[in-house]
Amino acid sequence: MAWQRLLAKLRAKPWIVYAKAPLAGPQQVLNYLGRSTYRIALSNEPILDCCNGVGRFRYKDSAHGHARKEMTLSATEFLRRFLLHVLPVGFMRVRPYGLLANRQKHEKLARCRELLGCPPSPVFAPRPEESVPPGIKRLTEIDITRCPVCGTGPMRIIERLAAVAPDTS
Repeated sequence: MAWQRLLAKLRAKPWIVYAKAPLAGPQQVLNYLGRSTYRIALSNEPILDCCNGVGRFRYKDSAHGHARKEMTLSATEFLRRFLLHVLPVGFMRVRPYGLLANRQKHEKLARCRELLGCPPSPVFAPRPEESVPPGIKRLTEIDITRCPVCGTGPMRIIERLAAVAPDTS
């Protein structure tokens, strides 16, 4: 593959990186990297509709206080924007290790704050348990107790169907 040979040549070449100061400051850059290094660019949850070559999805507008907004794009523009966030073959996502590894992360970070003389991180109260329908409604704004066709409800289970094993003969 030609692009792999090109990539190998580029990796072997010494690079001098020129990077201008970010317009909105280093905090914005750190926030962007923090959002994009550990997660995929777009999960299934925000996608609202996709048909006739047009896609509609929900996003948080960080420029306006993280307000939830919707955007409609053509399929080609949506894919173009999405693929800007897909890593090329051979590149890897950042994996947390050391102080940020999952095991004992909170204890290690608390010790770092103590050694640096920083105030301890705020303690968040555990979220109260909630049943599935309210949880799904809170996360997706979809009420699964309402009929998806007519919008009235609540829906009730009237019969459970037994699972049928697939015929392997």
